[in-house]
Amino acid sequence: MTHRIPGLSRRTRTAAATGLSALALLSPAVLPAAHADAPAPDRTAARQSSRPLTGSEVATAARLDAIRDNPRLAEDFFRRLPKGGDLHNHLSGAVRTEYLVELAAEDGLCIDTATTTALAPPCGDGTRPAADARTDRAFHDAIVRAWSMQDFPADGNGHDHFFDTFGKFGEVTWRHRGKLLAEVANDVAAQHQFYLETMVTPASDGARNLAAEVGWDPDLARLHEKLTAGGRLDRVVDEARGESDDADAEFRTAARCGTGDPQPACRLPVRWISQVSRGSSPERVFTQLALGMRLAESDHRFVAVNLVQPEDAEVALRDYSLQMRMVQYLRGVYPGAHVTLHAGELWPGLVKPADLAFHIEEAVDVARADRVGHGVDLVHEDDWQRTARTMAARETAVEVPFTSNAQILGVRGADHPFETYRSYGVPVVLATDDPGVSRIDISHEYRYAADTYGLTYPELKDLARASLEYAFLPGESLWLGNPTRDGYRPVAACQDDGLGAARPGADCRDLLESSPKAAAQWQQESAFQRFESRFRARR
Repeated sequence: MTHRIPGLSRRTRTAAATGLSALALLSPAVLPAAHADAPAPDRTAARQSSRPLTGSEVATAARLDAIRDNPRLAEDFFRRLPKGGDLHNHLSGAVRTEYLVELAAEDGLCIDTATTTALAPPCGDGTRPAADARTDRAFHDAIVRAWSMQDFPADGNGHDHFFDTFGKFGEVTWRHRGKLLAEVANDVAAQHQFYLETMVTPASDGARNLAAEVGWDPDLARLHEKLTAGGRLDRVVDEARGESDDADAEFRTAARCGTGDPQPACRLPVRWISQVSRGSSPERVFTQLALGMRLAESDHRFVAVNLVQPEDAEVALRDYSLQMRMVQYLRGVYPGAHVTLHAGELWPGLVKPADLAFHIEEAVDVARADRVGHGVDLVHEDDWQRTARTMAARETAVEVPFTSNAQILGVRGADHPFETYRSYGVPVVLATDDPGVSRIDISHEYRYAADTYGLTYPELKDLARASLEYAFLPGESLWLGNPTRDGYRPVAACQDDGLGAARPGADCRDLLESSPKAAAQWQQESAFQRFESRFRARR
């Protein structure tokens, strides 16, 4: 897959795209009452709209204000809005449920009629062929409801139903990573996004078998030596690479890459994040972490690790601090691997008060995560203000999937710490989490943010920029310093060029050629110029 950057030479476009695409090579913020003990928020940190606006931005902001209460026009505005990248996305949960049902039918799978779980054939008693869903609409709709949040009561407790969906369609998703990616990447491109980081579990069987073979050792250095002895971990790395090669091939076929009619997915840069099952035994968690971090250092398609599964589950709570120490140790072994952690996906009543006190803090201070996913229970943690200040100082971004937080935890609106993070200058990126399960897309999340928190167009624009600034794409940024604190100002090489210009100067071209991150950011700035031009004449 390649990205065409308008106005660059063929040589420059090729070099930039090679770094971009993993698959080519294959007002002051008002804090809610619950947050009243926070210091007065910093307007500059919380809202970047104080920066000077261009005429096009003013016109686009006016357009947004004019159509906020018009559902049809607002939907079109947010769909067309350039929205950076999706950094918190689980591949199996991102796919449209209807597509999963069709894949189940194509593979001849069966559906357990009692649990609505997909099973391998042959179909015995108590099951029906998934293909029946093609002609039996009631059967089809029952599967969709069981495999997603479709028709789930808005005021219901969706926690268990949400997480249960993955076990129900798991027999479908493990078979077709490439097809799933083609489907998801096309959706991301259609949402006017320019980058995707998506989570998968590499070499799951190999990692499980190696963990069982080695067993547990509380001395993490000694445990790592056992994993790597005789090339054992490297053999699992090779297994993961083989899986990815197969997925790349399936992806290219499904998306028609290299043909005369390629799908948009072929041009989207994608990176994998290795999922680690936090509800597993300590030896398996450590093995999966080591595997993911070794992959991130040795295979450019992989960039990071993340702990997944419910954070409130028994083993996840019991071993949380141990798992943070595992990450801390392995960061010293694999300094080139990034870490983003589900942390603080908790809420009062879901767990005991003691379990609300430290999860984000340890993800930041012990594991030294580059990003934190969810971070919903921030203000319920001990000394949370210090944690927020630390995140701001280190530019540790928080990934915010609003719909997922509402469906799983029941947290929305003023209860959500979105504005608290912003008031402390913590980088915030909007994400989807599991859009297929949640039945939403990234445009929905941006519109929710605008409607719920009264965000202006420049604020939405900076949220989109943040999702590329804090992505795990290599290379120098297009932006100077800490853009969350100081605003988005281009580096010297590009400061004399119009942002997103078709023909940037030589110094700027050199940056775009050498930095996949800057190239993706420049592409988004070009998209902003096109988007804003639609409203320039309407002022």
